[in-house]
Amino acid sequence: MLARLVPRSLFARLSLILIAGLATAQLLSTTLTYTERNDVSMGTMIDYVEIDLRTAVALLDRLPHEQRKEWLPRLRRGGYGFILGPGETGPEVSSDHALRLMNSVTRALTPDYPFTANAVPGGRDDFQVHLRLADGQPLTVDFFPRRGLPLSPWLPYVLAGQLALVALACWAAVRLATRPLRSLAQAADALGPDLRPVDLPEHGPSEVEAAARAFNAMQRRIQGYVDERLRILAAISHDLQTPITRMRLRVDMMDDESQQERFSEDLQQLQDLVREGLGYARSMHGKPEPAAALDLGNLLDTITLDYRDSGQPVSLQARAGGGALVTRPQALRRVLSNLIDNAIKYGGKAEVLLERPSDREAVITVRDEGPGIPAESLEAVFEPFYRLESSRNRETGGTGLGLSIARQLALSLGGELTLHNRPEGGLEARLRLRSLEQETRA
Repeated sequence: MLARLVPRSLFARLSLILIAGLATAQLLSTTLTYTERNDVSMGTMIDYVEIDLRTAVALLDRLPHEQRKEWLPRLRRGGYGFILGPGETGPEVSSDHALRLMNSVTRALTPDYPFTANAVPGGRDDFQVHLRLADGQPLTVDFFPRRGLPLSPWLPYVLAGQLALVALACWAAVRLATRPLRSLAQAADALGPDLRPVDLPEHGPSEVEAAARAFNAMQRRIQGYVDERLRILAAISHDLQTPITRMRLRVDMMDDESQQERFSEDLQQLQDLVREGLGYARSMHGKPEPAAALDLGNLLDTITLDYRDSGQPVSLQARAGGGALVTRPQALRRVLSNLIDNAIKYGGKAEVLLERPSDREAVITVRDEGPGIPAESLEAVFEPFYRLESSRNRETGGTGLGLSIARQLALSLGGELTLHNRPEGGLEARLRLRSLEQETRA
């Protein structure tokens, strides 16, 4: 339960810790200051009570009996007053605050006026002192001491303003400290499938500058390793073309037609594997195609017409709405061609559906009526060289790279490619695209 209340972001956690710590420190400081202020004021009041009480009792003692009552309001103070009478009875005085005042009363009245004292029931520090004047009239000093001095009305506002200022300073400090981490995370996220680095600005505090420099160097090293691998793969692919061509010439000169057909199929698979392997590497690490505004309806209409012209059963259903979408035309065409080829190969026909949830989004669906894919393999088929057991044959097996390439290209389009089994049978490939307007502005 407590773990769920803790903020998830580092910014919120640091802000909470700093603000809570400083607020607690300010509260303790205010409490200690207020307590010390009360102690000092209490000492001053006790000294004042000793002098004032001695003077007041002496004055009442010298006044005529009939004038004493008139002077009682004049002699009343903020912490005690006088009563012409025996007062109340009660237990002994026991509170620390009252005992400190009792010491002052003792010094003020002794030895001229013998007295007794008792606590007042119901009051924490209240007590009464009983004595008799020279003419025998009873006099009671009723003490009702206050704990602490009253606060100024503006003090709470000042404390609240100080706390707000401290909170603002903490927020600014934490924001300044966590901003480089946010920039680092954004740069890491921007390192897309093509692994093209996005350099961090190398300025700021020395620690941040060193981290940015190390991160940029790491990106460049990764890019160098990937480019080197791509060059090696391209060189191998190119060098394999020559022996494959020689083998084709030799196969064409064979007299055994059955063996010649088998060797030709094997060579074709080998050539397809080399071509697809190179295509997969380029889809992951090649230089991205520039983005441009594209009318998706026209593009899909052109693609499906090309398939129908070649006798392939491909249909298109485009729902009206939305304008041009900024994307990479050639990469998108390649993804759609791959999905349509798979739908025709495994389902006999392809149905293409275009939807536009908004001007900046598009959903392209390619459906077939084939056997579908087991639910546990819907994600595995995107892995390189993965093929279902049922598809491992010479006619439909392929290289196992087509869907891998399609997903990598979809990621380069800023989109998402997923597969779903249809309830009525068949497979549905769903491509979600978003506009790449930011890249065209950059």
